[in-house]
Amino acid sequence: MRDARLLAAEAVESHVRAFFEGHPVEVVACDLGPDRRSVVPDLRVLVVGPGARSDSWAYVTAGCWATREKDGHGLEFVMTAHVRDQRFIDLMAMTAYYHCGGQPLGLEHSMPIGEPWVPGSACDHLLVSLPYLHGPGLEHCPLSEGHVRILWTLPVTAAEIAFRRREGHEALERLIDEAKIVPTDPFRASVV
Repeated sequence: MRDARLLAAEAVESHVRAFFEGHPVEVVACDLGPDRRSVVPDLRVLVVGPGARSDSWAYVTAGCWATREKDGHGLEFVMTAHVRDQRFIDLMAMTAYYHCGGQPLGLEHSMPIGEPWVPGSACDHLLVSLPYLHGPGLEHCPLSEGHVRILWTLPVTAAEIAFRRREGHEALERLIDEAKIVPTDPFRASVV
């Protein structure tokens, strides 16, 4: 299984580098500590700097696929932020652990962060959505024997999550679109 895990992580890295051609890409190994290491062994976060495709930073997990894959298909996650910060690498590692450690995430799911996205931000949850900022070119990563789907983890507020639970995911996405939020702005106002 280790070979499949490493091959999938390498495929994700190659896919991200090709998609963000010309952008600097740093590979950060994430050690979740002795009690959590076995849940997502060999986890990496790919830190993509600004460039021609995007003026923001992207943080992409590589290592979730093999832990939760089913019939060769699995997920990785991307977060987009305004700066390069260890905080976002840690959040992606937390997302990977949450997903692989018994709370599998999927499209239209959410997870609490437990604190503000950044100090002073009202966003304290992550909403799993299609990677609208990057499109299907980033979302779909083929493997030799399967497929990785890269989904967006958008920081949102508790009020937005409560609204989504009442009105549905599409209703929240519609409000977000209408408000024309800047998804990398940690101090944006809630849309509800």
